[in-house]
Amino acid sequence: MSDTRIAVLVGSLRAESTNRKLAEKLAAEAPEGVTLEIVDGLGELPFFNEDLEAEPGEAVTQLRKTITEADRVLIVTPEYNATIPGVLKNAIDWLSRPYAAGAIKDKIVSVVGITPTPYGGKWAHADAARSIGIAGGVVVEDAIVSQPAHEVDVFADAEVQARFSAAVEKLAGFQPAAV
Repeated sequence: MSDTRIAVLVGSLRAESTNRKLAEKLAAEAPEGVTLEIVDGLGELPFFNEDLEAEPGEAVTQLRKTITEADRVLIVTPEYNATIPGVLKNAIDWLSRPYAAGAIKDKIVSVVGITPTPYGGKWAHADAARSIGIAGGVVVEDAIVSQPAHEVDVFADAEVQARFSAAVEKLAGFQPAAV
């Protein structure tokens, strides 16, 4: 796990987002040799449009560069109406292009998050994992954590925090099967 850089995409734009706070906590408590870098600017991305692919603009170019240079990607997201937030879907769409050669191709990725529902965001997390997989990313399934926040203080509960920390360690240490 030495010198592993993980780019973190946060699916909520809200400044006081619980998932943003989770991303910040995970970055602050990253294991030795692992750096989590929260990627800002997802709200600045234009809506994906094939007409813009040749010249997508600085926000898209920077996002692609950041993801290309990262060793891994961690998506930290809530669930909006039983799926992924539009800003996250838009980022994944941009990262999937050009077709079969986007910045997310072959990138090792996992998804975690907190929602106030009893399901913990599992539908959004499954949708994000599916989209990443279709775009060519490698999803670390056993590092997905969908945490409900309706009955527990997720930031005070040691067991919950241990699950999130373990997810980061699994993502950082994951070695894809040789083909």
